[in-house]
Amino acid sequence: MSIKKQFLKSRPECKVTFKLDSTEAVKNAESISIVGDFNNWDANDIAMDKLKNGTFTKVCYLEQGKSIQFRYLIDNEIWVTEEEADGYADTGMGDQQKNAVIDL
Repeated sequence: MSIKKQFLKSRPECKVTFKLDSTEAVKNAESISIVGDFNNWDANDIAMDKLKNGTFTKVCYLEQGKSIQFRYLIDNEIWVTEEEADGYADTGMGDQQKNAVIDL
């Protein structure tokens, strides 16, 4: 898992590249979505692209100056938290899971 942030000088946005390598958690995945507060937790909004080597990736342009919470949703069933996040927040669902937080 990885997140790469590139702050744009021409616009108040940050180019964020999300990447999930072909690991045990994703090797058999058919689809992975990025679900977070920036897209109203809509599992159908941002589908990651699957590469031939099994890696999933997606570039998003997000507003600078904010902290966002998100998680990955694998095959509409399995929630995964980004390991390289800037921080973590309670999901609010009464469980032990955490949302990843990135600062933009």
